[in-house]
Amino acid sequence: MATSSPMFLLRTSFFHAFTITTTKPFSNSIISPFKPHQFHIKSTKMERSEITAEIEVGKTGKKKIFVSGATGKTGKRIVEQLLAKGFAVKAGVRDADKAKTIFPNLNQDLQIVKADVTEGSEKLAEAIGDDSDAVVCATGFQYSWDLLAPWKVDYYGTVNLVEACRKLGVTKFVLVSSILVNGAAMGQLLNPAYVFLNAFGLVLVAKLQAEQYIRKSGINYTIIRPGGLKNDPPNGNVVMEPEDTLSEGSISRDQVAEVAVEALLQPQSSYKVVEIVARTEAPKKSFEELFGSIKER
Repeated sequence: MATSSPMFLLRTSFFHAFTITTTKPFSNSIISPFKPHQFHIKSTKMERSEITAEIEVGKTGKKKIFVSGATGKTGKRIVEQLLAKGFAVKAGVRDADKAKTIFPNLNQDLQIVKADVTEGSEKLAEAIGDDSDAVVCATGFQYSWDLLAPWKVDYYGTVNLVEACRKLGVTKFVLVSSILVNGAAMGQLLNPAYVFLNAFGLVLVAKLQAEQYIRKSGINYTIIRPGGLKNDPPNGNVVMEPEDTLSEGSISRDQVAEVAVEALLQPQSSYKVVEIVARTEAPKKSFEELFGSIKER
């Protein structure tokens, strides 16, 4: 099995910590637990509003996904891949002008909305709206001397998103987190990446607390823990392991985005925490196989 040196892991995980910015199936042949009005309604007794909603979805054929942290290096890729898969996307950003430079090409399926996860669940609920079918969280704090920043963004920001989803009835939540968030329990207290990242406001501890909040929320979740994030194109195939398994390794942001999108498509992704890296020697597997190999908690 290929391994990474501590310095390499440190470098790639460093980028991960500061640049993570972290339903309905697109295919009608796949069934996932999204909002009830967007399934094919089988009941013979339907409210008029349900019928209207079903017709509107049928006309456009688009499922709308809210992406928090959409202008980040990983979030941007998630937006692009969602659009490529035929989803409509509502991109939640703090700076709309910046977003317009990152997504310069006009796309009728892309809507940019102002959304700051630190401003509370009420404002986030307004941004997400009742037309969003799932939320993908790819937010992450930006490096500063504010040691509370990881808690404001990675913990409380995620909690605010979850509460907004609960207010709106959004039933699918995908979080981009990180390997080693539970490093203490894994015996990785002296892992250089664990030590280094937690020196910045205990960011991995904040992410772990956010994960635990999601798991207790009752929302159908998929938590994705990537290894060190790389801006390069994919090199190797995705390896997916259960939580608290991987302590090293890296992966292209493109592949992380792909896993996040597939978490919306694959019913086997429900209520799971998965850890991912890429390895050149790993066999290529379908996402159905990958998610299916992980046990639900």
